[in-house]
Amino acid sequence: MLHVVNLRDGIEIHKALGSKVRVQIMELMLENDGINLNEIANRLNLTNGALTGHIKKLEDAGLIALNKSYEGKSNHKIYKVTYDRVLTEMRSEKVEHNVYQAEIKPGLYTDFQVYPTCGIATPESVIGDYDDPRYFLDPNRANAELLWFSKGYVEYILPSIIPKSQRIDQISVSAELSSEAPGSNDFYPSDIHFSINGTELGYWTSPGDFGNVRGRYTPEWWSITSNQYGLLKNLEINHFGTFIDSVRISAVTIDDLRLTSDSTIRFRLSVPEDAEHSGGLTIYGRNFGNFEQDIRVQILYSPL
Repeated sequence: MLHVVNLRDGIEIHKALGSKVRVQIMELMLENDGINLNEIANRLNLTNGALTGHIKKLEDAGLIALNKSYEGKSNHKIYKVTYDRVLTEMRSEKVEHNVYQAEIKPGLYTDFQVYPTCGIATPESVIGDYDDPRYFLDPNRANAELLWFSKGYVEYILPSIIPKSQRIDQISVSAELSSEAPGSNDFYPSDIHFSINGTELGYWTSPGDFGNVRGRYTPEWWSITSNQYGLLKNLEINHFGTFIDSVRISAVTIDDLRLTSDSTIRFRLSVPEDAEHSGGLTIYGRNFGNFEQDIRVQILYSPL
């Protein structure tokens, strides 16, 4: 069941369901386990283009998801309905949350395994040589505000300095991210995976490694032929699932992580070698890219 706690949070879901055709698509998926998009298009007399638009709206709202048990390409893909019920609270009870916030420089990772192309830089200069993972251990990495690698991971311990006997209700991590192509490439997809304490939360596919214009905060010394900026993404895990920019990417909830006020929270960003799109990762801090921030962490908590 999807529990929408207030009307505003349900806008995208209600918009997606506010179409007779999209409701028919979901009914066919519920009635026919394993029905592919070509069959749906034929049954509803839709063009492939029209069906793709409807599927995207349902998928963006988190109401359907690609069924990875089946193989196929293009309109042979098979989707499944993600919820058996949707409950919307018309008048939700207010819960008073306390908030802990902090920012982490991209170089303050606590574990890593990276492969060339790779590198790390402060706002003043590159640390060491390009494409040499050893420099990820340089003590000056504490000041680094840009790092990149073609595959592997970096892991951070998220600060969580909250009072004892408190329940963690939500963790949000906001960061400017992109792929990592040699030089830059605006069309270079990469599946960037996120996990906490070894639990996979889901992934976001970065569309590219952007270098068409200089980043707003990128230093003048940084080569204009290299990547310049990323996209600001907000990962949020709460009692209802895991979301990126308010779009649900997995059913993993904050309760599944069993976190307490004493827990160490190890947050990992990775690009696995076997990802469908293994196009690397770049993380931008406040003095690179288009957004004046480092990795921003927000934790909502309330009394047990």
